[in-house]
Amino acid sequence: MKQQINHSFRLRQLPSYARVACMAFVFTLSVGYFTGLAFVFQTESNTASGMDENYNGNEDSSDVMVMKFKKGQREMLTIVHTHVLSISLIFFASGILLFFSEVPKKIKAFLLVEPFVSVVITFGGIYLLWYGLGFMAYFVLLSGALMTLSYVLGAAYILRELCSRSDC
Repeated sequence: MKQQINHSFRLRQLPSYARVACMAFVFTLSVGYFTGLAFVFQTESNTASGMDENYNGNEDSSDVMVMKFKKGQREMLTIVHTHVLSISLIFFASGILLFFSEVPKKIKAFLLVEPFVSVVITFGGIYLLWYGLGFMAYFVLLSGALMTLSYVLGAAYILRELCSRSDC
């Protein structure tokens, strides 16, 4: 016998204190997400050449302001491991909230799955870039942009749902 999930429940039906807690969660998650993004921009990893320099070093250039050295395999595995696990949990938690938000079905399906694909491409691509496949920087940039767009859209839909009652 096939069990059905109650698709009619929406976040807006939660009591106000639970909706406020969910809003605080999304806000805090966003602070963490965008702080990480700010770090990417500070390390100049938001360009293909900056990303390559960040992971593969620039010690061959004499006219750089900040000397960077190629990261070791252990450091790369740590970066990939921690980011894949933590960002996957971010998208899983926000995905649960998004699932119970009123969003067109196709958009919801995309926003529930795409971030996980982007996480694998982004951090797998960073590892392959470090491994010597320089063209992967472009895949990383594209997947990172899609991941961020998915996060922003998902958070916006969630917050809209949580504020859809008149007492928000």
